[in-house]
Amino acid sequence: MRPRPPVKGRGILSGTGIILAVLTGTVVALLIPIWSAVHRPAQDADLLSARTVATRYGPLSELDRDFITRVRLAGLWELPAGQQAEEKGTTDAVRTAGQHLVQGHTFLDQRVRDVAAKLGLDLPNEPSAQQKQWLATLDAARGEDYDREFAGTLRLADGKVLTLAAEVRAGTQNSLVRALADDAGSTVLDHIKVLEATGFVDFAALARDLAASGGPTATDSPAATGPMAGPGQVVPVTPSASPTYPLPPAESSPPPRTP
Repeated sequence: MRPRPPVKGRGILSGTGIILAVLTGTVVALLIPIWSAVHRPAQDADLLSARTVATRYGPLSELDRDFITRVRLAGLWELPAGQQAEEKGTTDAVRTAGQHLVQGHTFLDQRVRDVAAKLGLDLPNEPSAQQKQWLATLDAARGEDYDREFAGTLRLADGKVLTLAAEVRAGTQNSLVRALADDAGSTVLDHIKVLEATGFVDFAALARDLAASGGPTATDSPAATGPMAGPGQVVPVTPSASPTYPLPPAESSPPPRTP
């Protein structure tokens, strides 16, 4: 018996064959990424933060180092601003806020210098360009304009520091940085409270400024600061002698300003 000739429309080039080929290709395309993921070598955890370095106190990330620098920078301008407020503030509440800034950053500066020395990190010895501009603006202000400028500018800056301290505290693997974040968070929160107690903080403007500036690391990049000093060359931030002002009760603070 002679073999039957192929039926028209059948075979590998038939419609059914084409459909099967397409389906097979689709399955292979789906399986290749899965196979690659399963057989890919485990990634080193440090690849998630390429600039993380090992220390005796735990891994030190780039964010950790940035935070340490920012704590130092905060003291370099906020302590002088606090001293200025003790002298130029027109109310007891403003002068008290200035005193809290001086005391808090005297403490934090000693802490951050100690941490930097143990980790072998360089620190700036002068404020950033933006911080110098803030100090110049405060220096030029007078009377109630000064009070409002002081409270608003410092409240905006401290809000960013508090946010950064919380982020670092939540994620750092370094015990020294973790303790510094605790101290920075509690100190800056105290500053925020006494600044708000002055009655000169415009919360609507504050919300707009925070939204416009992005986040805590959007401005004042440590990379934009002046010369850095080694751990043994850092100049302490020390206040000069100044009068003491007790914290006034909340009801004696100036009432919030209305538009």
